[in-house]
Amino acid sequence: MPIKTIEFAIGGMTCTGCATGIAKQFVGKPGVIATDVSHPAGKGTFTYDGDVTSKEEIAATITASGHYQVTGEIAPGPAEGTATPIPEALTPATQASTAPRAGTTDRPASATPSAELAGHGPQGTFFDLVIVGGGSAAFAAALHANEQGLSTLVVNGGLPLGGTCVNVGCVPSKYLIRAAESFRHAGHSSFAGVQPGQPALDFAQVIREKRDLVNQLRGKKYEALLADLDHVRVVAGWAEFVDTRTIRVQGPDGKQTEYTGLKFIVATGAAPLIPAIAGLDQVPYFTSESLFEHEELPESLTIIGAGYIALEIAQAYQRFGSRVTVVQRSTHVLSNQTADVAEELTRHLRAEGMTILTGAAVEHVATDGPRVTVRVRGSGGTQEIVSTHLLLAAGTRPNTGTLGLEKVGVTLTPSGHVQVNAQLETSAANIYAVGDVTPNPAYVYAAAYEGKLAVQNAFAGAGRATDFTALPWVVFTDPQVAGVGLDERGAEAAGLPVEVRVLPLSEVPRNVAAKDTRGFIKLLRHADTDVLLGARIVAPEGGELVSPLTLALKGGLTVADLANTFYPYLTQSEGIKLAALSFNQDVAKLSCCAS
Repeated sequence: MPIKTIEFAIGGMTCTGCATGIAKQFVGKPGVIATDVSHPAGKGTFTYDGDVTSKEEIAATITASGHYQVTGEIAPGPAEGTATPIPEALTPATQASTAPRAGTTDRPASATPSAELAGHGPQGTFFDLVIVGGGSAAFAAALHANEQGLSTLVVNGGLPLGGTCVNVGCVPSKYLIRAAESFRHAGHSSFAGVQPGQPALDFAQVIREKRDLVNQLRGKKYEALLADLDHVRVVAGWAEFVDTRTIRVQGPDGKQTEYTGLKFIVATGAAPLIPAIAGLDQVPYFTSESLFEHEELPESLTIIGAGYIALEIAQAYQRFGSRVTVVQRSTHVLSNQTADVAEELTRHLRAEGMTILTGAAVEHVATDGPRVTVRVRGSGGTQEIVSTHLLLAAGTRPNTGTLGLEKVGVTLTPSGHVQVNAQLETSAANIYAVGDVTPNPAYVYAAAYEGKLAVQNAFAGAGRATDFTALPWVVFTDPQVAGVGLDERGAEAAGLPVEVRVLPLSEVPRNVAAKDTRGFIKLLRHADTDVLLGARIVAPEGGELVSPLTLALKGGLTVADLANTFYPYLTQSEGIKLAALSFNQDVAKLSCCAS
């Protein structure tokens, strides 16, 4: 075990508390044996195990808070007490001469102490942080790392910058959902005095406009931001780990380059799962990544899967005019939800003409040219579904297959996800993972939260754990399905005494006035303390109701608190109050605005 000691000149300390705060960052940090930080002397002495950590990591931890700067390394011997300043920048030639050898964390012996610290620059091949992936989680991590002055490399391959959400997921799907909704509303009315017209659809133009929106948002929210990130460099290519400190990146031109880093974050996301179905290799099919580029509206569309992605697409295309059939192996759609939620949504989707088969296993697919035949087996026997197009929407798989994670000691789950603890650490000490590549909830806002948290834990020793207790979610069908916190199954699994009330939207004045009473609001409370445990909503624009309930859950509010809060009359949020009142009153017998 090579025990080493390093002494840094540290700027930015204004009091003894600053010195104490710096020292606290190293409590429990692997490899750091002892620290001695002095405000009056403006320096810190660190004793460490060179096999576990390095002086570069120690310097990065000090600067990661943004309050302090390592201004130089104090040389031992006769010159002790004088710091060699760190140059503001190195020329490319100097950076190349001080770059680390592949698989090592120490600089060449010929490098000067000042060059060792300054060699982190974004034009070299050594970085404080290397992020593999270019989606929302990766960008959140890069933005926070840039704020902390950490030299950061982002390696992006596959989808363009922005990853799934902006390119093939959230943005294009929600655009198409709203376009389909507009088309349907133009041809349907719930009011006897309003006669709908016969709208015209240019589906190819819808897809082209979707494409323009994706390009616009990717440019504004991702590509344009790069110019302001002084400490971040982005390269295109596919990364593979060489060892725990090095990755090899193959660029689009086939050229391979090795990069070394102190810390790594794997943020490669997930891709559509291609299920093992007999005959599938002979049949053309879409996934959510390819369907949204097809400018011809399918005459008929069979969708395998009934999760949120499948159902959002199914309703949009049904409303555009496709004849849609959904095939689901589980007993109900949205198999991770309780039956009452799934059945309520299914009823309204079927009312729009969609065919939904549940408890149906796909046995075989085949094509005779213009048609695709899907053979399914259910409780009633075998049947064949014939359509012009096939969409696979049976889930996702993590993008871990080519990263070489196993050879550097990173544990994967049976599904191929990167196993992480609550601090987003993998089984390799300096490698973190965030976003859809992990088993954590697969939402873009959760991924962004994880990206920032991983940087804080990796460089500031924050030790912060992920907390998804009050994580809201929305399925953008119509009616929407939304939720936060526990449902009945979650409360039972946690051993909590729970009471549940379900308020039909026929009791909410806003919905009655709008002649749209599809759905309900369900609240769950702790039977002994009245504290809100969770909520499930099926409602038009129901996603707009979940945020106040999220704040209530996060703040530990009781159902009585919800009932005793003001809500504007004839807003849908008034339904939250009525649902809360229903624990103790029959709201059907209350007058308007009653408390």
